[in-house]
Amino acid sequence: MESLVVEEVEKQIQKLPSKVAKYIKLSEVVAYALNRLPSLYATSKKGWHRQVNYGKNELHKQISVSVRQGIAAVQRDPLRVNDPLNFAEDHSAVMALEKLKTILQCEDISWEKLPDIVEKTLINTSKARKSWGKKAVNNDDFFDWNTRRY
Repeated sequence: MESLVVEEVEKQIQKLPSKVAKYIKLSEVVAYALNRLPSLYATSKKGWHRQVNYGKNELHKQISVSVRQGIAAVQRDPLRVNDPLNFAEDHSAVMALEKLKTILQCEDISWEKLPDIVEKTLINTSKARKSWGKKAVNNDDFFDWNTRRY
């Protein structure tokens, strides 16, 4: 559905006067229209083609109307201030995990595993063993912070 809506938005925006079109954010119109249209999901190429054809043939009029309404809604208040989504935070989290992967020498690090990996690293460091990136072989290497102190 996303590709069909983007196509329709681009087509309708091209028909607008340039003074009007330059104040319309494509992403806002697409989001507006998609929120008013049914989702089309597929798990195979055949299913995807079927859904695209269904969208083009059966839903074209509904897509066109939703996009036109989206353009009108966005156009209604061109001076409104919006707070766009910022995915930089997600990117910085990914970069931080990559840096930790290098520092801790652990290729299979994830946010879920991070506390256990850091705990294991701290235990090994406190025992003067640098075992970064190595997995414990037995349970004797597990350190319970609540019952034992070094």
